[in-house]
Amino acid sequence: MEDDTDSGGVADPREVADPMGVADPMTQAPPVSDADLDAMERRMDSWLAAASAANPAIDAIERGSQDERRWYVRVHGEEKEVWTIWFTLGQRTLHYETYMVPAPEENHAQLYEHLLRRNRRLTGLKLEIGPEDAVFLSGSTPVSQLTAGVLDGILGSMYAATELIFRPAMRIGYASKFRG
Repeated sequence: MEDDTDSGGVADPREVADPMGVADPMTQAPPVSDADLDAMERRMDSWLAAASAANPAIDAIERGSQDERRWYVRVHGEEKEVWTIWFTLGQRTLHYETYMVPAPEENHAQLYEHLLRRNRRLTGLKLEIGPEDAVFLSGSTPVSQLTAGVLDGILGSMYAATELIFRPAMRIGYASKFRG
């Protein structure tokens, strides 16, 4: 059999069939054009402005630098008083994340077990370890599927997950310091 891959006989992982027979919309979707991204950027501005006007939990919305399609949405919560969602618009996906808690100072194994168990119940989001071993909550959705309703769902899911996860995570990872 002739090898027609250009990677030394290893197939491009984006071209390998999913064992469940389902294409991954994140990797299979074609990149959108610059004009489409410009239009989506304007819609994101509009959607976020409307969400801010309608939702008292949204404290502020700021934009990244001119050359990036990024938004910072500051949110007021109950369990975690103030936190920020970072939205980054790419050619295929809208990525979103928030800083959940710093790296634990104690009970490391117990905290990571707790977070892995929580991860199983999250829909459209995942907990992950980021820079300096801090814990982040993140997700992404295909640009082609973005609507005001989807963005509202993302905001709501991020809010609910942060409210659910923050206090128990702090109690475990900072047991001797956190009295909340």
